Amino acid sequence: MSRTLRLWVLLLGALGPAALFTAACAGLPRFGGPWHPYGDRAVHAALARRTANTVSSVNFDQRAFDTLGEESILFGAVLGTVVLLRQTADENRLSPEPARVSPPVRRYALLALPVTLLIGLYVIAHGQLSPGGGFQGGVVAATALHLLYIAVDYRALERIRPVGVYEVADAAGEAAYVLVGAAALLTGAAFLTNVLPYGTFNTLSSGGTVPLLNAAIGVEVACGVVVLLARFLDQAVEIEDGGAEAGTR
Repeated sequence: MSRTLRLWVLLLGALGPAALFTAACAGLPRFGGPWHPYGDRAVHAALARRTANTVSSVNFDQRAFDTLGEESILFGAVLGTVVLLRQTADENRLSPEPARVSPPVRRYALLALPVTLLIGLYVIAHGQLSPGGGFQGGVVAATALHLLYIAVDYRALERIRPVGVYEVADAAGEAAYVLVGAAALLTGAAFLTNVLPYGTFNTLSSGGTVPLLNAAIGVEVACGVVVLLARFLDQAVEIEDGGAEAGTR
């Protein structure tokens, strides 16, 4: 296929989304106007189901099925990375040499590690109450573990990061989200319907299934990011082409 023909195919394919986008924009409320139907309904539903954070109510209640798709995208990316970056027959795994870290960097990273990990867990646990949630807190928690790589060396990170365990936990987080949604079917409701007691507004136990789905996302995201970084770091630090010398940080 020639370059010109590919360009025409691209332009013709873009016409459909462009037309739909234009029609959608034409139907939007006027900018700055007082009519906000989606926002009003989202806030009303969040308050009715005792979820203080409206964004979490939208993500894990009103459009929980869409969030399952977003979670599955990350899960698929992790699975693809594990398959593509696995050690092949013509590669050797060599132990990395100990890194030299300056004392100020070591002290700062070791002090920041538990604080960052605690913040990540806090953001996950309070996702239904305040800004944040499983996606954001999971990334923060995964980042906290890798501060040990900065503070000490790669071997120290490996000791607290058994990749196999995190791979299982990643799959468990994905499965937990689906199982919470499937549990609603036992009550006769639709998949991922919020069927648990809503609890007391602005408490950790409020929101029905929202904190459970949020926790499942937190586990999946945290473990998924750890596995992703593990595979890329393995390629950069440990795995070398056959006959190549070990690399250093």
